[in-house]
Amino acid sequence: MSLRNRVDPFGEFHAVPARGGLMGNRGVLHDGEKTVRKTHAHRNWVACALDYRGRRREIMAPGRYTELFFLDEATALAAGHRPCGECRRERYRVFVACWEAVYGGAAEGLSMPRTIDGVLHRARITRAREQVVHAAEAEGLPDGTMVAVGAEALLLWRGRALRWSFGGYGDGRAVPRGRVTVLTPAPVVAVLRAGYRPEVHGSAVG
Repeated sequence: MSLRNRVDPFGEFHAVPARGGLMGNRGVLHDGEKTVRKTHAHRNWVACALDYRGRRREIMAPGRYTELFFLDEATALAAGHRPCGECRRERYRVFVACWEAVYGGAAEGLSMPRTIDGVLHRARITRAREQVVHAAEAEGLPDGTMVAVGAEALLLWRGRALRWSFGGYGDGRAVPRGRVTVLTPAPVVAVLRAGYRPEVHGSAVG
């Protein structure tokens, strides 16, 4: 039986058998029955490599962080996560460089990760624990942005809009005209515009 730890671009948790390409951490969200009870337990939401230095974990072990899974990095970014500074250090460095190009360095008295996490937290989830979205002209959005058209999530990639699913991307179509609902948090869209190029599932590039 699948656990409810697969995350879509809307930030919703699902129990599906599809294997993810990245793992996420928001703290301990599950109970002793491996049932997810929270949206998050802290602000440093990171996107991690599935394998790192041969470490093995029991999924949803008691008292350990809840392993969340994403199709790819574009999905993780839309759900409000940033690259992990430990297991995905090179990606984190590129992300920070693009962040600094837009927002500058760390806030006074804070580390760079805490600065980023504070800004992202306000831009990704409300106090009612609902996803924050914003509107923008679709044609001006950078590659790697996720938008919503009705109940569908679409990845904007190389001049096309690709329909998202837990198994990959399909149904490429023209980028929507006019204003759309943007799922990727606004600060991350700015980082994408500054040159950060997320890793995407092979179905988007093949």
